[in-house]
Amino acid sequence: MAKAEIQNSIRKLRFEHDEMTQQQLADRVGCSRQTIVLLEQGRYAPSLALALRVARTFEQSVDEIFQLQE
Repeated sequence: MAKAEIQNSIRKLRFEHDEMTQQQLADRVGCSRQTIVLLEQGRYAPSLALALRVARTFEQSVDEIFQLQE
């Protein structure tokens, strides 16, 4: 089975929400700014809990923000 990649729209959503900084998002979801950087770059797959907190922050479902690319 090939490794699946998770893409996301976090960067776009941050800018749509009053140009929220990476640090502001990190503070809201309880992680480090570096974790947000890695998420946006597609270099880190979030835990379910983190994905749910990000989705709640932007008032969207997890699958609206994160897409599985196989």
